[in-house]
Amino acid sequence: MQASLKKYFPVFVLPTLLAFLIAFLVPFVIGFALSFADFTTLQNAEFVGLDNYARAFSEREGFVAAFGFTLLVVVVSVITVNVAAFAIAWLLTRKLRGTNFFRTVFFMPNLIGGIVLGYTWQSMINAVLAQYGTTIVADWKYGYLGLVMLINWQMVGYMMIIYIAGLQNVPQELLEAAEIDGADRWQTLRSVTIPMVMPAITICVFLTLSNTFKLFDQNLALTNGAPGGATEMVALNIVNTMFTRIGVEGVGQAKAVIFVVVVVVIAMFQLKITRSREVEA
Repeated sequence: MQASLKKYFPVFVLPTLLAFLIAFLVPFVIGFALSFADFTTLQNAEFVGLDNYARAFSEREGFVAAFGFTLLVVVVSVITVNVAAFAIAWLLTRKLRGTNFFRTVFFMPNLIGGIVLGYTWQSMINAVLAQYGTTIVADWKYGYLGLVMLINWQMVGYMMIIYIAGLQNVPQELLEAAEIDGADRWQTLRSVTIPMVMPAITICVFLTLSNTFKLFDQNLALTNGAPGGATEMVALNIVNTMFTRIGVEGVGQAKAVIFVVVVVVIAMFQLKITRSREVEA
């Protein structure tokens, strides 16, 4: 068996490796090189050093403001999504009637595309705000709350499934031992259940963090950065720089490199913290 695996390992790995090289690694290396150049095509790229990075942080680019708004969305969304998903998962593992139905209902929003969700939520929020003579793009606070609600509605069901799997793997004998020791529900949840589902928490926080940072289509459809770019997240800012303005493609590429580095560093930091709190079953 081991000999067969070694023999055919390259055959099975090669397609995935080629896809990774073509779709990710090679474009990333080329993009990194272009972040130091002024270009409109690959053939006319001219090296400009760190000029693109300096311009990316200028006030005119709005990159810093977009990063600040993105962080604000990410922090609130990571907390609300995971608290709501864990709470729902905990309720749906209490042997209540109709749990399979509710699991399906909560998961379904995750199957809807981001553009559709954005326009749907825009219509619903505008219908409510119309009663007060305003719209979602009249004030950045409306757009911010709309994004957070949309993210929660889309992601909670997916994270709920992961939390349910984690909760179902908590050893029953530990819960029974806690009950025998006189622990109430809150003490059991805090001291037994949560430590045992930390692997699920690690995964869910990582997915919520990375997906919210990369949010683009929902932001585009819901507010498109209005009013005046106040609700523009980083991904939308990068795309607008690259494809709606002429002569700043290198700046857009520099923004993309900065974005990747920051997200990777934050994600690795989060993984290190949450993994350090995991316990062996």
